[in-house]
Amino acid sequence: MKATHPVWAVLITVVAMFAMVLGGFLPATLLFDPGDPLYQPVGVAGITLASLGIVYLIRRFLGRRSWRGVGLTRTWRAAPHLLTGLLAGAVAVTAANALSVALGVATLRPWWDVVGPALPYVLLNVGIALLGQAFPEELLWRGHLYDTLSGRLSPRAVLIVVSVCFGALHIISNSPADTPAERLLYVLQAIALGFACAAARARTGTVWMAVGVHTGLHTGNIVLPTQDIQYGVQLVILTCTLTLTGLLLLARRSGGHAESLSGGDPTSVRVPGGQPSPS
Repeated sequence: MKATHPVWAVLITVVAMFAMVLGGFLPATLLFDPGDPLYQPVGVAGITLASLGIVYLIRRFLGRRSWRGVGLTRTWRAAPHLLTGLLAGAVAVTAANALSVALGVATLRPWWDVVGPALPYVLLNVGIALLGQAFPEELLWRGHLYDTLSGRLSPRAVLIVVSVCFGALHIISNSPADTPAERLLYVLQAIALGFACAAARARTGTVWMAVGVHTGLHTGNIVLPTQDIQYGVQLVILTCTLTLTGLLLLARRSGGHAESLSGGDPTSVRVPGGQPSPS
């Protein structure tokens, strides 16, 4: 079917990305002013609901693929994998920030001055990151697209495509990058994030750990906030720590293969020989 061809599958995913963000946030825009306390929570909840609806419609009417393939498996292991992924993502970011400060390419912002006033809202901010970006984006890219491409491409090719295409889309993101070189490095960092999340999907067969890794990216910046001096170098460091995180997630386990939470779900990917590198 044409919609499941890799090129069409990627293009449909890109269109769906814009649709879920713009359409999901629309009710909040119509109902509340930007300064209203409910504006952002309602907006991110709308994005999550839109992602579920859009992915379902794509799979039902375009791809003719089972919903089970997105890896949104309901299992007792979902919460542990979500938390493990969150820890992995947060460690990657805090390590990158700490190394950036040590090398003098960033300064450590006064933690209490930054986090203290917002401390009662830390869980809310993590929840906003989870619902507004991590869950909907992982459902779409490492859930729907990953499964769709797995029917056509090798496991390594799937890892590469879902990472590179996800990262390339960030060329239009709102980021601190203000030079062409920094914008390209920001894309490279997003590719590394996509790889770490795809590695989590490959390891577990579900999207829960991938959602955790993505959420951990935002959590790490809360734990150790920095102010950049040489933003490009800091992006290179973060790219390295995220890539290392992905490689570690793909590394050989005691069982010698990637784990599937879905009881033999055919959408899970087994890494041949447990080798850590997708290249």
